[in-house]
Amino acid sequence: MQVIERALEASKAREPQAEQFHQAAREVLTSIEPLLKAEPALAQGSLLQRLIEPERQIIFRVPWRDDDGEVQVSRGFRIEHNSALGPYKGGLRFRPGLKVDELRFLAFEQTFKNALTQMPLGAGKGGADVDLRGASDEVLMGFCQSFMTELHRHIGLYTDVPAGDIGVGSKAIGYLFGQYKRLSKHMTPPLTGKPLESGGIPMREEATGFGAVYFAQHMAKDLDGELSGKRCVVSGAGNVALHAAKKLIEIGATVVAMSDSKGSIHKSSGLSADDLDGLMACKAEGGSVGDWAKDSSADFEKGSSVWGLSLKMDAAFPCAFQNEIDGEAAKAIASGGCEMVVEGANMPCTAEALEIFRDKGVRHGPGKAANAGGVAVSGLEMRQHATLTPASREAVDQQLRDLMGRIHDQCRDTAAQYGHEGDLSRGANMAGFERVARAMLSQGVV
Repeated sequence: MQVIERALEASKAREPQAEQFHQAAREVLTSIEPLLKAEPALAQGSLLQRLIEPERQIIFRVPWRDDDGEVQVSRGFRIEHNSALGPYKGGLRFRPGLKVDELRFLAFEQTFKNALTQMPLGAGKGGADVDLRGASDEVLMGFCQSFMTELHRHIGLYTDVPAGDIGVGSKAIGYLFGQYKRLSKHMTPPLTGKPLESGGIPMREEATGFGAVYFAQHMAKDLDGELSGKRCVVSGAGNVALHAAKKLIEIGATVVAMSDSKGSIHKSSGLSADDLDGLMACKAEGGSVGDWAKDSSADFEKGSSVWGLSLKMDAAFPCAFQNEIDGEAAKAIASGGCEMVVEGANMPCTAEALEIFRDKGVRHGPGKAANAGGVAVSGLEMRQHATLTPASREAVDQQLRDLMGRIHDQCRDTAAQYGHEGDLSRGANMAGFERVARAMLSQGVV
């Protein structure tokens, strides 16, 4: 459609170097064409151009001292992408090499992810280009305090509510909360993912990984099967990957491989619960999957992507990083008998990979739907603050299960409504876009 291509071309002309963002924008906008043909009014008032452009981009300096006492200078970011549905909501990541392009694509994806939860949440994303791996608690605290000294001017409970992400766990969120409270004198924090003792909610750490598995269970049911007993491959060994693997093992699936930046591990009989506990302990101490494999019966392939092991699998869970599955990897996954790919990471599949999965009949669970469990539980944490009613682990887990089921059904039913039965990616994009677009149109040209 011309309206879609005009919006994409205008964005690319303005910032041609923003490749990841343009990839995400094209994937979403081209997939909503059936919806716009049925309801062209949803694109009126240059709505697509307004949706592509972030409402606000904030960049600031973060000076801090490392463990040698040397002053370092990092760059902090906050992309406030869209507030049509509510306050900006999205994580902070501390990662070396972090750039605006990465955060813009993440904030764009977050817009539709948050819309799919049906919660009153807008979308944002932020962080800093810093490597704090191995840093002392004192250095982590000092960095967080310096970062929040600037960020606190831009966030608030009804304005912008950040959470944790890569490199930002509950300890960092606790330090960020402490500094925010000191500077603002507000006791109700615009931060989620806090430690339990500071008002956090149970299950937040597990939510994204567990939620991806709950989503996959609904996908399996639609394929006339169960996830239990399936051979699964999980990429990554961070928070999302480890908890996805934990839940898979709990429900009786077989996790045959995992990976990190050092390489991949493979155990044909599947990782046991004890294996996973040991791997989680190793990663918590700064080790790699290779370090853990030395004392286990698993095979280790140094420097190898888990998708390059030519494994037989029923389900793939890419939980590492964006664009980790390219065309060649997608062909290998499909040839291994894979029935479904469930994204725990954000945009881990290239456009070519997605086309291959469609051609081969591999069902695809897009990240904006499958990994929405994290923001969903963050929304429950915000509700906990508002009602002053503590939530139990059991209650949160049940709400997470129910919500992931509703998101799956919403994607499935929307895809079928517009003639693309079984295409959960199109369904997610159309359902998320429709909710945001109607809100934007109701609020005028702002």
